[in-house]
Amino acid sequence: MEHPTKPQRSILARIFLSPDEPRLRAGWRLLIQTILMGVIAMGFSIPLFLLADAFQFAIDGLILNQVIELFVISVSVYLARRFLDRRAFVSLGLKLDRRAAFDVLAGTLIAGLMMGLVYLLEWSVGWLTFDGFAWQTQPLGNVLSGVALMLIVFIFVGWNEELLSRGYHLQTLSSGLNLTWGIILSSAVFGLLHLGNPNATWVSTAGIFFAGVFLAFGYLRTRQLWLPIGLHIGWNFFEGVVFGFPVSGLTNMPRLILQTVNGPELVTGGAFGPEAGLVMLPAFIAGALAIWWYTSGRSVDQGSVDQEIRELVS
Repeated sequence: MEHPTKPQRSILARIFLSPDEPRLRAGWRLLIQTILMGVIAMGFSIPLFLLADAFQFAIDGLILNQVIELFVISVSVYLARRFLDRRAFVSLGLKLDRRAAFDVLAGTLIAGLMMGLVYLLEWSVGWLTFDGFAWQTQPLGNVLSGVALMLIVFIFVGWNEELLSRGYHLQTLSSGLNLTWGIILSSAVFGLLHLGNPNATWVSTAGIFFAGVFLAFGYLRTRQLWLPIGLHIGWNFFEGVVFGFPVSGLTNMPRLILQTVNGPELVTGGAFGPEAGLVMLPAFIAGALAIWWYTSGRSVDQGSVDQEIRELVS
């Protein structure tokens, strides 16, 4: 018995449309979402800055920038997910339930332990000198208000960067290629996005790439973005505010612990911070083991997730 053959697709259809679904190919969806970010940024940020200037709003620059990024990234990803991907926004891994709160908290604590390990490793071999606590040189009220401000900023950063990188970039690339290439390419873009940070080098970009792979592991183990968001928040907050390291090259922030790093830059990361140094390798291993332990009882199809992870590292 003869089976009907599928009609031959036109050249334009093969270039622009997915072979499996009536939607654009992944690359075109990513391009349009990026263009959307630029258009929304111009349409939202310029009036906001003009209003702030006209009415002399006392808005901290860090907060204002993150509010703009929140709006730009969230709206562009929502529109792309809804109308280009033809998927629900929540399907990116944004299911709101009690577990979401636990994942954010667990991710924050795991990242805190990782940064504590980095601090202890550098201190134990003499590459770090403890100089005191912030409240010994500044009023306690100023210290606490600065810490609170940076926590808010890093919450915004965690949401913005994870929604874009482990949310839209990783999952769209995976749908067009496969999971392996989705992780590699989204982590590469994540690294390149930090290339404009102070003291950035190609070594630091490689370090951020591996940080992206690590954060993707948190997504793979849960199929939700809440754990990576918590990891991202805790990473920045504990690295910079608590333990006093540069955060991806950024140094102008309140610090609870005052310290000086004087070890080899290849290991410590130098002025960029631990992400650019080999000292992060044991922290990545410890963090991955902690994530594995925390997610070991997941009710998701963990068997298929574990199989995908084994394929990635094999």
